[in-house]
Amino acid sequence: MPTTATQPDFVQLTGQYRAELLAHCYRMLGSVHDAEDLVQETYLRAWRSYDNFEGRASLRTWLYRIATNVCLTALESRSKRPLPSALGAPSDPDRPVGDAWEVPWLQPLPDAVLGTTPEDPAATVTFRDSTRLALVAALQHLPPRQRAVLILRDVLAWRAAEVAELLDTTTAAVNSALQRARAQLGAVAPTEDDVPELTDPDQRALLERYAAAFENNDMDALLGLLKQDAVWEMPPHLEWYIGSAAIVRLITTHCPAGPGDLRLVLTSANGQPAFGVYLRGDDGVFRAYQIQVLRTDGHQVGHAVVWFDLDLFPSFGLPMVHPAPGTTAVRR
Repeated sequence: MPTTATQPDFVQLTGQYRAELLAHCYRMLGSVHDAEDLVQETYLRAWRSYDNFEGRASLRTWLYRIATNVCLTALESRSKRPLPSALGAPSDPDRPVGDAWEVPWLQPLPDAVLGTTPEDPAATVTFRDSTRLALVAALQHLPPRQRAVLILRDVLAWRAAEVAELLDTTTAAVNSALQRARAQLGAVAPTEDDVPELTDPDQRALLERYAAAFENNDMDALLGLLKQDAVWEMPPHLEWYIGSAAIVRLITTHCPAGPGDLRLVLTSANGQPAFGVYLRGDDGVFRAYQIQVLRTDGHQVGHAVVWFDLDLFPSFGLPMVHPAPGTTAVRR
């Protein structure tokens, strides 16, 4: 980003906020690709108007004001990003999976793109919890301005008067919008269990067994690793499934992989465990196949969202071809 003689400190002063602004734009848009573009737009607008920054609010607050307005403008021409479970009833695993739906689906947020998180442990927990996949999916049910109010008040802890100034409205209107947003969010957001850290021994053991079950095509093992009421979603396909037996039936019936045909690379997204999955082709090469993001309790998997979107692999820093096709699962 260019600087001028009057703006030599712009990059140094503003760069520290890039990760949290990316998370903010992601909460608003539900897309890592859109969020990255809008953070760039935020910094461009901020640089252009930096000479006029008077310091009446903090630099961080000023950047959030710009980012929020950029997001609200973008949402005027974008529809909400759902997951399949928001669009209809669960599917029958014995029926064929339909064609991909050309709608803007909710995307995962790779933890790698956020870089460093806040140094304060309490802030780190808030930062991670506010990007959980279930929360971001629930935010998609809110109108854009309600979404902004909820995020600014409940995630960023802005005062109602500050939000009112940003949105050019009254404090009473902000409080009313917040009340409606909380009520609607409570109606659609699932209760989130505590998500164990990837370093937790039980969590690591569960993820190792989960990867091995897929790589060995061991459906009996997978059945035991899924909660009885587990949910499995597969954007861009409209179908989604409830129940460990239905999920295993789906994979057994429709997955093209046999023993040794998959490789799983452990990563993380939305503060949750994730896998980049590679499928072996007829030439023996393992190529990018899907991204899985899991919700677990450290003992079983309760929810898996499986994206058949190869454009996500670069955002995770994952190669399009498995780096060591002759080995067992790679661990990151």
